[in-house]
Amino acid sequence: MEGKVKSITNFGAFITLPDNKTGMVHISEVANAYVSDIHQHLTEGQDVKVMVIGNENGKINLSIKRLEPKPQREGGRPNFRNSNGRREGGNFQSRDSHGPRPQQAPVQPAAPKTADQLFEEKLKAFMTESDSKLSSIRAYSENRSRSRRRG
Repeated sequence: MEGKVKSITNFGAFITLPDNKTGMVHISEVANAYVSDIHQHLTEGQDVKVMVIGNENGKINLSIKRLEPKPQREGGRPNFRNSNGRREGGNFQSRDSHGPRPQQAPVQPAAPKTADQLFEEKLKAFMTESDSKLSSIRAYSENRSRSRRRG
């Protein structure tokens, strides 16, 4: 639908809609790219096309970017965002703002650990934790004996 930018804040813009209703476009819904300053994209009084993406407790949530075509992703990587703009599946972090990913050598899977290696790792972890607890107990005991000598 069509609307007019009524006012702009640091977190978004309020849009006057038909029937004298007002909705808000959050800064994250202004453009498909990162928006650090909303004033670079919108001005008060500007006519804009918006999509209603939510209506909770009488608050109308709007989007401008969802009406724009999605930009092509670098390297043909899949877009794991659903229709609500939320990530689905995949275990990754976005690198869009950090440039292309550096080339990495293929990682060879590690050989399975033997029972002796697993035991050694568990023993080492136990000993480290045990030493830490003993150090805490010694420090506590020393502080108590010092305070008893003073008093």
